[in-house]
Amino acid sequence: MTAVPPRSAVPQYRLDGPEDAPVVVLGPSLGTSMDLWLPQLPALTRTWRVLRYDLPGHGGAPVPDGPFTIEDLAGGIAALLADLGVGRAAYAGVSLGGAVGTALALRAPGRVASLILCCTSPRFGDPGSWRDRAALVRREGVGPVAGSAAGRWFTPSFTGARPYVDMLRATDAEGYAACCDALAGFDATARLGAISAPTLVIAGAQDAPTPPDGHAGLLAAGIPDARLTVIDGAGHLANAERPEAVTEAITAHLDRTWRGPGR
Repeated sequence: MTAVPPRSAVPQYRLDGPEDAPVVVLGPSLGTSMDLWLPQLPALTRTWRVLRYDLPGHGGAPVPDGPFTIEDLAGGIAALLADLGVGRAAYAGVSLGGAVGTALALRAPGRVASLILCCTSPRFGDPGSWRDRAALVRREGVGPVAGSAAGRWFTPSFTGARPYVDMLRATDAEGYAACCDALAGFDATARLGAISAPTLVIAGAQDAPTPPDGHAGLLAAGIPDARLTVIDGAGHLANAERPEAVTEAITAHLDRTWRGPGR
């Protein structure tokens, strides 16, 4: 863990919602931009100040200037919150964005008032497969992974995949590859018991990359008092495929746990 995050780990961001409302940070998945969260934005911005960010090389964010870890990305979020004068915030993240939230809750527990981990894991499988994917993308660009993204991210019946696949096609190859390397090095399994934020774990019942058994289940079992919600008919990007169900779960959790100081 670095004391000061690399420049590439400090994110490009956008704020929406009432300026005086409690802050909720939304983290995207590998290969998507902050627009992954557009289905939830109308409901969330009625009550919360929403801070969305882009990963390095994603959504027009600068290409990374060197390697970084998931912990570095969490440090970038902590630094951003400090720069914005935000003492505490809720955090919700999908997949890689969820890993950033896990790392942030471990690195800076005083900053994380509430935590929502969606379609994510404390460890994303064999590190070698991520390094192989990084090598493929550095060699051939994002085309090969974009071509198979819809099948990885969604159930076969979902017809709205194109905007999300387009996000991946627009992602810088080195930004994507560097995020793959960061995922290869991430393993928070042994540290989950140190997370103190009230936590909701959301899983897609048909999530192929991070199925509930062995991923969401590990998070829910390892984080003290965490709640687990499994969304039927949802794959890996559950917030996009089943937006109403995921939005309802998120807002209910935030209503219980994060109304802001004095609320």
